[in-house]
Amino acid sequence: MELKTGVSKQDIREQIWDYMESQNLADFPRPVHHRIPNFKGASHAAEHFPRLQAFRMARTIKVNPDAPQTNARFFVLDSKKTLLVPTPRLRTGLFNKITPPPGATKDILRKCATSQGVRNYSTPVGLDSRVLVDLVVVGSVAVSEKGWRIGKGEGYADLEYAMMVSMGAVSQGTPVVTIVHDCQVIDIPEALLEDHDLTVDYILTPTRVIATGCERPKPTGILWCKISCEVMGKIPILRSLRYRERQAGKDVSLQDEPRHLLGTGSQQPPPLSTVRRPQDPHQPESCSGQGEDGPSNTVYIGNLPRDARVSELKKALRELGAVPQRLTWQGPKRRAFLHYKAPTSAQQAVSCLQGLRLGAATLKVALARQQKAGDETGSRADEPYPDCHSAVSDL
Repeated sequence: MELKTGVSKQDIREQIWDYMESQNLADFPRPVHHRIPNFKGASHAAEHFPRLQAFRMARTIKVNPDAPQTNARFFVLDSKKTLLVPTPRLRTGLFNKITPPPGATKDILRKCATSQGVRNYSTPVGLDSRVLVDLVVVGSVAVSEKGWRIGKGEGYADLEYAMMVSMGAVSQGTPVVTIVHDCQVIDIPEALLEDHDLTVDYILTPTRVIATGCERPKPTGILWCKISCEVMGKIPILRSLRYRERQAGKDVSLQDEPRHLLGTGSQQPPPLSTVRRPQDPHQPESCSGQGEDGPSNTVYIGNLPRDARVSELKKALRELGAVPQRLTWQGPKRRAFLHYKAPTSAQQAVSCLQGLRLGAATLKVALARQQKAGDETGSRADEPYPDCHSAVSDL
């Protein structure tokens, strides 16, 4: 199809979506607007995938979770390769590893490749997994034979790739494939491309395999100046990556971040108070879950390094934007508790702090369990396990 002149990325998206709907080229879910289109012939287009030399050489392949790539995910599993699938909108991490049950038949593998199967047969892959991705499959709304790509406008595919670069999971030589309908292959003005946009090396359609020969460099990492505070608030793993890159001395200033949040202005967060608790060997270690008093407003931090200092944890909390009202430090038992004003704040902190490291240790993070008044431990109501009275010292 031909595009109108003077178009923007959104104009191109709208024209592709309108055309696919008007020509009845889409399968469920419909309408295709604001989606990676699930086009008729997607399964046939994916049959080119295992024939690619890049596929045959790959051991670990990342495939996006959209419907038109279902067959591509099946081919990865059927070839006994490792399949990684990004989590929806990156809410709970970067990606999951799909592990079929032992002795899975082709029918079971096809179920594993569906969105339901991805939920039922997956295990999370953390920031410390040291995974190496040999081949990447992304969805597209439009793509050119030169390798220029336009997604649905939310930027998740570009961000996923940039995050994999930051993790060391991919390099400039890692091939990128997209699977689309023939009508989605159009001329895209290069002027529309930005530094954070991901390009593709292969385009698979129901009728063609296009090697783009694209020489434009792929993103070399996360462009923090393109990330808004709103996006940071939605993606906990992004906050963990930002903390690591700041520790490495990189500029991680956000697009719309108030200066004082990075300590570059005169304002500073209020000092944290620290409650240092004597240790009671009779009190339990388990601190996750919710008790009968309802949602907890306290977060449990475990697996602290033996030589960790409370100042190190406080610094990390400030940099991740997860500052509590009060901090209970139990360094000898390698744990601490963060006390927030409301349960919602505690829940947000749990998401934000997943994958946090101090030194070589990855910390355990969970909501702390609440006790009822007058239970067998003798602690006050609304205090987390474990607890007892002590003085408060300021930071």
